[in-house]
Amino acid sequence: MIKFDKEVEIIEKKSKFYGYLLSCDKEETIKEALTSLQISHKKATHICYAYRLSYPFAEKAVDDGEPSGTAGRPILNVLQKKDLKNSAIFIVRYFGGIKLGAGGLVRIYSKTAGELVK
Repeated sequence: MIKFDKEVEIIEKKSKFYGYLLSCDKEETIKEALTSLQISHKKATHICYAYRLSYPFAEKAVDDGEPSGTAGRPILNVLQKKDLKNSAIFIVRYFGGIKLGAGGLVRIYSKTAGELVK
């Protein structure tokens, strides 16, 4: 059972964004967390995430169907700016019917990730 360190919910133009912060040191734990979120959020439009591990060093950003660079990359940027390692951030999006545009997506994914690392 995956236990997230922190969770937030943000609503932006009728879309709901659920953010999850996870302390982890293995990619297997990240995969378990992703599977857990996919099960608990079956109707979600996207589950975007990023992580940084210290040993062996690894970092990855996943947009999960959002336009390239508008979700995973902003999440990873938050982890990098805070110099967080052995951490993953997952953001689950339920589309609310109003398109946010590339700039809007970058802002909301950055904002949600930022709330998690406060």
